[in-house]
Amino acid sequence: MRTPRKARRRPARTTPHDHIADDTVWPRVAQELADDLAADAPARDRAGKTPFDEVARLREAGLPGLLTAPGPGGPGADWHTACRVIREIAAADGSIGELLAHHCALSWATRLLPPGPDPSGIPAGEHGLLAGAVEPPRTESGDTSRPADLALTPVGDGTYHLTGRRFFASGVAVADRLVVGARCATSGDLLVVLADPAHPAVFTEPYADRVGQRLAGAGTVTFDRLPVAAGQILGVLPYDEHTVAPYAGLAPLVLRLLLVHVTLGIAEGALAEARDVSRASRCAPPAPTEPKRAAHTGPAPEEDPYLLLVYGELATAAHSAAAVVDRATEALAHGLLAAHDLGVGERSDIAVLVAAAETVAHRAATDITTRVLGLVAPRSPADPLGADPGFDRFWRNVRALTAPVSPDHRLRDIGDHYLHGTHPRLTLPV
Repeated sequence: MRTPRKARRRPARTTPHDHIADDTVWPRVAQELADDLAADAPARDRAGKTPFDEVARLREAGLPGLLTAPGPGGPGADWHTACRVIREIAAADGSIGELLAHHCALSWATRLLPPGPDPSGIPAGEHGLLAGAVEPPRTESGDTSRPADLALTPVGDGTYHLTGRRFFASGVAVADRLVVGARCATSGDLLVVLADPAHPAVFTEPYADRVGQRLAGAGTVTFDRLPVAAGQILGVLPYDEHTVAPYAGLAPLVLRLLLVHVTLGIAEGALAEARDVSRASRCAPPAPTEPKRAAHTGPAPEEDPYLLLVYGELATAAHSAAAVVDRATEALAHGLLAAHDLGVGERSDIAVLVAAAETVAHRAATDITTRVLGLVAPRSPADPLGADPGFDRFWRNVRALTAPVSPDHRLRDIGDHYLHGTHPRLTLPV
């Protein structure tokens, strides 16, 4: 557990933006910001306010610019550094980790998907801004039963009007830009659009009443005939997996694996904080109102075999999950570097590794965040160790991320690929 400070120290801007992808500097910046977020994480989680202050900290540290896809006009970090930074932040505050994961994934998606009228992706001037997503509803490929609820209507001269309403779980309440998936009313194409939430035709309603990930900037966005120019169309979403190039097929895997890093980061943060509380409990004096005990009635934490066994099991689960996640991260990094030379078989192998990472990390994170609740009892303000550290937030945040993902579906795809060499199905928008 990171030691709380009496006064919050903002993370220092260690390097200017023209060296934003310096891999030796940014892990330190991320660690400083994570320490800053961890100092008041329980209080902010209880308050559940829209994370304007947290986003200000991200901007001050330069992370929105860092966590963009590297390339022309985008001085972002490489894939490994991005994953490491997001996982570090998630260990301190899972909600902010998720917000950054979506921002980073959106930047990569605009590079991977087939281009729109302007093939340059997110404009260079936008790279320091925080992106939030309003994605189309998703289903298994081939199912076109559900229509998109955001519509683009051509009005002439290459301009469209965007109309509709959509809820999204991360980013939209605080984003500088929204990346929207909407269906063209005339052609039926699914287009990726860049929208400004400050426009008078955009209405955002924050949603804070959530079980977990309360600070991820969830909300509902309504578009009332928002004008969209041709240059704001970033790409075209494919109809089905048969029309997707292997490289473009990495786009959903990028988001899935980044959210796995968030989930694992939350579990690692919970385990580290529980360890520090257990260590501190050995030498804490009794509370002023607590009667003095005549003698110690049980083994010290370092001698308690049950406690050692539990920490051994949980640490092993975290290490095992990290090994699987790191292998998937390495495979996806190679796929991103291969770009348009990536083959269908290679893309399938990467998808299987990402599915395995999801399954293993989700099980480990659920187990870790559940069992640490039994290791760290809630405390009162009079406790000499301080106020209740709010360990329930780790469990709630992990459940918010893992509940929508069916492990049976992932295991079925892994087994089919292993047994028959079948390519895992893509999850595509409709």
